[in-house]
Amino acid sequence: MRAKRHQGRGENLRLALAQEAARIMAEHGIHDFLVAKRKAAERLGLSEISAILPKNSEIEEALAGYQRLFGGTSHTEALAAQRRVALAAMRYLREFEPRLVGAVLSGTATEHSDVQLHLFAERAEAVTLKLIDGHIPHEVTERRVKLNAERVRPVPGVRFEMDDQPIEALVFPTDGIRQAPVSPVDGRPMRRANTLEVEALLEPS
Repeated sequence: MRAKRHQGRGENLRLALAQEAARIMAEHGIHDFLVAKRKAAERLGLSEISAILPKNSEIEEALAGYQRLFGGTSHTEALAAQRRVALAAMRYLREFEPRLVGAVLSGTATEHSDVQLHLFAERAEAVTLKLIDGHIPHEVTERRVKLNAERVRPVPGVRFEMDDQPIEALVFPTDGIRQAPVSPVDGRPMRRANTLEVEALLEPS
């Protein structure tokens, strides 16, 4: 009986942590799940939390629930605006077979979220030259990406803005289109959407 009571308390704490982490991500623009978990634990006065930390997927589910409850029409409109910017960027960068990934695709983006794109080119510099040709200010970046359970590698990228919306585009080799990297949310291959799929997301339901 005591074990069941302990298990139930653990589940309640996991749920409370997931909900608090989701609130922190939504309200404070934190994108890192682990940082959000730690801040949530601190705010709930928890220290020995390793056994009850929620999964990233549980936090994403709580974030979606938070947005449904508190976001309403404003969240829907903001998400549509982010997806329109994503579509405009994808059309501009169409020769690099762009794919939308991340929170703007899943629908859990907050007002602080970047539009995240995956591009594919033989040389990352080709994307930079495209932005220079379009007189688009940008910053060259690099991000470590988990390709599978064993492989993590640095991937070059660029950051720029369209209509005041930050965009981060990672540039993979051309054959990288065949296998998506691992999602930080659930550990599965990341969902990627091409231009037609993003257009469909913007059609009235």
